[in-house]
Amino acid sequence: MASSSALVTGERLVVFLFTARVAVAAPAHLAAPLALLAAAALAVELAVDRSASAPSSPLRRFRTRPGASSGILLGATTLPCVILARLIQLLRILPTDPDGPQEFAYLEMQYWAVSISCLSVLALFLWHLRQSANNGVSKTLKCGSLIVVLYVMTLLFSLLKTDGGLLMAKNGYLLVHGVTAVILMKHILEKFPSCSSFGEALLVSSGLVLYFGDMLAHTLSKMEFSASSEALIHTPGTRSEIAIVIQGILLGLFLLPLLYKCSLQVWVYCQTLGKERIQAVEKQAEKRIGSVVFYVSLFVVLLILVPSWTHLVQGIEVHPFVWVLNYMFTNPHERLALCAYWICVIFVSIKKFYVISKRSKTERILLRKYYHLVAVLIFSPAVIFQPAFLDLAFGAAFAVFLILEMIRVWEVYPLGHTVHQFMNAFTDHRDSEVLIISHFSLLLGCALPKWMSSGFNDRPLAPFAGILSLGIGDTMASMIGYKYGVLRWSKTGKKTIEGTAAGITSVLAACSILVSLLASSGYILSQHWLSLSIAVTLSLLLEAYTTQLDNAFIPLVFYSLLCL
Repeated sequence: MASSSALVTGERLVVFLFTARVAVAAPAHLAAPLALLAAAALAVELAVDRSASAPSSPLRRFRTRPGASSGILLGATTLPCVILARLIQLLRILPTDPDGPQEFAYLEMQYWAVSISCLSVLALFLWHLRQSANNGVSKTLKCGSLIVVLYVMTLLFSLLKTDGGLLMAKNGYLLVHGVTAVILMKHILEKFPSCSSFGEALLVSSGLVLYFGDMLAHTLSKMEFSASSEALIHTPGTRSEIAIVIQGILLGLFLLPLLYKCSLQVWVYCQTLGKERIQAVEKQAEKRIGSVVFYVSLFVVLLILVPSWTHLVQGIEVHPFVWVLNYMFTNPHERLALCAYWICVIFVSIKKFYVISKRSKTERILLRKYYHLVAVLIFSPAVIFQPAFLDLAFGAAFAVFLILEMIRVWEVYPLGHTVHQFMNAFTDHRDSEVLIISHFSLLLGCALPKWMSSGFNDRPLAPFAGILSLGIGDTMASMIGYKYGVLRWSKTGKKTIEGTAAGITSVLAACSILVSLLASSGYILSQHWLSLSIAVTLSLLLEAYTTQLDNAFIPLVFYSLLCL
């Protein structure tokens, strides 16, 4: 009985239903690898959970977020399900779209790449647990290792139809994704202790590798090394300038820490040459000079690296900042009015909530849900009336968040201390002293479904997946559950059946209103209400059962189900 209760949990059951829903709708040659990946992830999660109680567990070197389960099954299946759902969506237009086969082939390669990234991280866990003395763990390890081998065989069989030289190149491309994901996963767990669970770190590492792999592929395809490299990468040519500008800015900001640290090390080395350092003012001087190095590195990235990349891959002649200004003034009345509306809402909400967080005894969970409602107020009008401009605004907001978090973490003078004090007023129990991730997860939870819906989209509700699931469903579930909830889903959890029911009802009601608004704009709902109800129910059940970062997982799960 104990082993049965350990095997079947609410979160695992919901993830199984979610994965099965996506796999059933997919072609067999793509659904089978997903099933094998889910089985391997389940075996690894069971092994990790069973070894966690052992004092000599080899995974104790990694300090995960307190209060969260390992989440490996959810972390390993979410992104492959997202890509597979997008492939299913593209399959519906393949016969009529001349560019469809090329885009489908590239997206299929991304599906294999993200799956291999997740599988490689699972292999990392198996490697660390190989010396575990627990008999139950060793049996699970053998099962997980067998499934990993079966998955690799399935991948090789799927790629056999590729030409010999190209087959080796694609295998190398996938291998690079897997190795990079493992390195990044270890870096996240070691450099940011207690900031994430295993599942959350797996989602972030595989997502970053996929994103930068796409960026690298797009860059190499424009450099025209050879016909073979072009055939291997073969990225779709239809990519908007907005996407390129966002990708270029994020590329620069993600490379900024590397440039900053290297520049700082060079400065320290130069200071130590030839003379001993003066100890009296050393600490203060280091902080000031380190701040100067940071700002110089930031300007180098934004003024040189970013425009160089956007010019290379898209031929944009002007600086991206100038391009953004030109874009805003191509339709100034709507876009400037929208910017003014955003500034007013953000200013009023931050001023109000900052005072409440300092003086009021309002529960943190309720205060956090008010931010979700603010996200609905900010993003909903733009999704309907200015969807392309919202893509750009999401990218700008994420870039600002990244810069502020770097300033806070590195205590960059003179803003570091002020930013740290301000951000601390908006934290909750899932934030650590190292990283504050609440604002990142909420912004990306709303932005990712919208970004992924660019281009062809026959499911008009899919771009709203983050806003609906977080801004309405999660918020109503928490508020109603907190005030009126009596029946709990589990003895140890705080989530209630009443809260989940309220979340499901509110999202379905919001969808019915949205359908009417979208119909007036020319969209037609091509999704059955039964399929929509299943998507809403599974997403809110995941919110009720999971101990993972719901802002990160629920929008992606909901988006995947809406694409089917």
